[in-house]
Amino acid sequence: MEEIVVVFDFDKTIIDLDNDNWVVDEFGASDMLDQLVPTMPWNTDIEQVLKQVPVIPGVVPAIKAAHALGCDLKIVSDANLFFVETILEHSRIKDFFSEINTNPSYVDDEGKLRIRSYHDFDHKCNNPCPPNRCKGLVTERMQAASLAMEGNNNKKRMIYLGEGAGDFCPSLVLKEQDFVMPRKDFTVWKLMNENRQLIKAKIHG
Repeated sequence: MEEIVVVFDFDKTIIDLDNDNWVVDEFGASDMLDQLVPTMPWNTDIEQVLKQVPVIPGVVPAIKAAHALGCDLKIVSDANLFFVETILEHSRIKDFFSEINTNPSYVDDEGKLRIRSYHDFDHKCNNPCPPNRCKGLVTERMQAASLAMEGNNNKKRMIYLGEGAGDFCPSLVLKEQDFVMPRKDFTVWKLMNENRQLIKAKIHG
C-alpha cells in the first residue's frame, strides 16, 4: 500500500465546516475577535474553540485505517497551520500525515497569530483558485517529488478528496491511474460533473 498517496482537503472534508467561520461564530461576532486580538491569551481562547470543531463522522477511523495499511497521507488546505494542527492534534491524528500543505502561521512575540499566504498572489492559475493558493500547483509538486524519487518505476497512485472550488484544479492534474473523490453535492462535485471530459482520473462520488 506504500504506492498509494491519499491527499485530503481539510475544511468540509476532514472537519464538517470552515474552521475560520467556526471561530468567528463561536466568539459571537467579529467585533469580539477584534477585542481579543490585542490581548495575550487570545490564542489560548481560540485553541479551546478549535478543539470543539466537529470532525465528519467516520473520517478519523478511515484516516487511521489508511495509515495502518501503509498509505502516505497528506493535507492540502486553504486554512492555516495553527488551526489545522490544533484540530488534528486534538483528534490525535496529526502524526498520521506526512505533509500538511496550508497557509503558514505562527504566534509572534506579542501572542498574536500571524498568517501568511502560501503563494505570493502570482500563481496565474485560470481555474477557480483563491489568489493566495493554487492546490493544483501543490499537487503537481507532489507528483514531481514522487517521480524524482521513483523515476520511471514510479507506480504511485494518488487519491484526492475535496469539496470546494479550489479542489477542482488538482483534479485536472491527476493521472489516469489516480482517483478523485469529490464530496457529493458540494461545489467541486458540480464542477467535475460539468467538466468530466477534462478529468483523466477516475471519479468516485
